[in-house]
Amino acid sequence: MSVLDSIFVDMSVVLGSARVPIRQILKMGRGAMVALDCGADDPTLVYVNGELVAKGKILVEGDQMSLEISEVVQRTAN
Repeated sequence: MSVLDSIFVDMSVVLGSARVPIRQILKMGRGAMVALDCGADDPTLVYVNGELVAKGKILVEGDQMSLEISEVVQRTAN
């Protein structure tokens, strides 16, 4: 067992975003769709512990989804 096995990170893969009033969310049923603020060609953003670390695109093959990383974002100097 490696020391790295016990380290957890919070990772988010963001396809897009939307601002939706809570009353509209409460009215949504199964299968409801929410329009996102991005196009099909816009990159998917990868955040680790709240910090943008990479950009890529979602690939779908059959019932499997994966993320192809196209760019690792350079860290900005503080």
